Amino acid sequence: MNILVIGGGGREHALCYALARSARRPTLFCAPGNPGTAALAENVSIAATDINGLLAFAREHAIDLTIVGPEAPLVAGLVDRFEAAGLAVVGPTAAAAQLEGSKQFAKAFMEQHGIPTAASRTFEAADFDEAVAYVEGGTFPVVLKADGLAAGKGVHICDNADSARASLREMLLDDAYGEAGATVVVEEFMPGEEASVFALTDGTDYVLLAPAQDHKRIGEGDTGPNTGGMGAYAPAPVVTPGVLAAVEAQIVRPTLDGMASEGTPYRGILYVGLMIDAAGNPRVVEYNCRFGDPEAQVVLPLLASDAVDLFEAIAHRRLGEVEVAVADEAAACVVLASAGYPASSTKGVPIHGLDAVPDDVVVFHAGTAEQGGDTVTAGGRVLAVTGFGPDLQAALDRAYAGVDAISFDGMQLRRDIGQKGLKRVAG
Repeated sequence: MNILVIGGGGREHALCYALARSARRPTLFCAPGNPGTAALAENVSIAATDINGLLAFAREHAIDLTIVGPEAPLVAGLVDRFEAAGLAVVGPTAAAAQLEGSKQFAKAFMEQHGIPTAASRTFEAADFDEAVAYVEGGTFPVVLKADGLAAGKGVHICDNADSARASLREMLLDDAYGEAGATVVVEEFMPGEEASVFALTDGTDYVLLAPAQDHKRIGEGDTGPNTGGMGAYAPAPVVTPGVLAAVEAQIVRPTLDGMASEGTPYRGILYVGLMIDAAGNPRVVEYNCRFGDPEAQVVLPLLASDAVDLFEAIAHRRLGEVEVAVADEAAACVVLASAGYPASSTKGVPIHGLDAVPDDVVVFHAGTAEQGGDTVTAGGRVLAVTGFGPDLQAALDRAYAGVDAISFDGMQLRRDIGQKGLKRVAG
């Protein structure tokens, strides 16, 4: 079986890792891939957003199944093009991917279908003065979100009126995020603890993977600017069985039913970013139309079922025929980022110690390249080091043992990944 994974980051390395473990031993291709995926798949020099090039490759190489990693090609309609060509593909159509592609669309959808989320208002550049008056007349902190795709950077949490006014100016008038920030959603701040739930669905049936918790801030103790994610672990104890039942009943099922009722059935990976309050009530922070990164690096290795069978069933609308199991253990991932991240990144810096990582640790490549026979940095988030164990503490110990074997100049990491989970386990 020939499988094409689209994308070139840590999430796509994790997808290749899960697929390569299949008893069906598929032939894997990854476009464009990275030095990590090269050990599992044949890397193909086609950009993830080059839909014409990817479609031509899939036809020429008799690709049986395509799995789309990043959001941009999904929002741009890759799935629509592949399905029109009669190719099996995992991911939502462009219409369904609006759940991530437009925060304004997602908020209106949730309001219409009674899905719990933060109260919000939407503003454009012409509404700048009205937007300023709105936030100044409200309570703080307040959350400002660029409507479109902003590579995970379009969210500002403002603690006072001056900060909110400056952020609104930056987003609406100064084009900080280009077209993605031409419309801004202003949300109430939701207190609580964040978690991520992943539903894999064929549009009718769905299965849930282990709930995870990401760590967005660059600094320990959740300080500093937001990043794409500095680490994750699964399962997240904050998502108790009761919370998970509420997420299914109040969010996952209504989302899938609502999308189907609007004529845009959702198929593929539905990422539900949650805020869970002190009483255990979940509300939606955001939807994503794909796996999170670095959450993929913990939830996919915990998949105990055959990944090829699972993704094939999603593409062919027969998920209800497949048994899906999640391993009864924990996984923890620590991201190693380059100097300057998230504001900038240093590239071409040699990475040392990859061959010294313990055998029970998996290193997923996120932003690396090969240069003169050496593996070097090539992005802000460089590596995602994942450990496994019977419980969260053991998984964290193994992940950090892997981290301690690796070094490169300017390497940034957090040493407090998973601490919220440990405190909950300790009671």
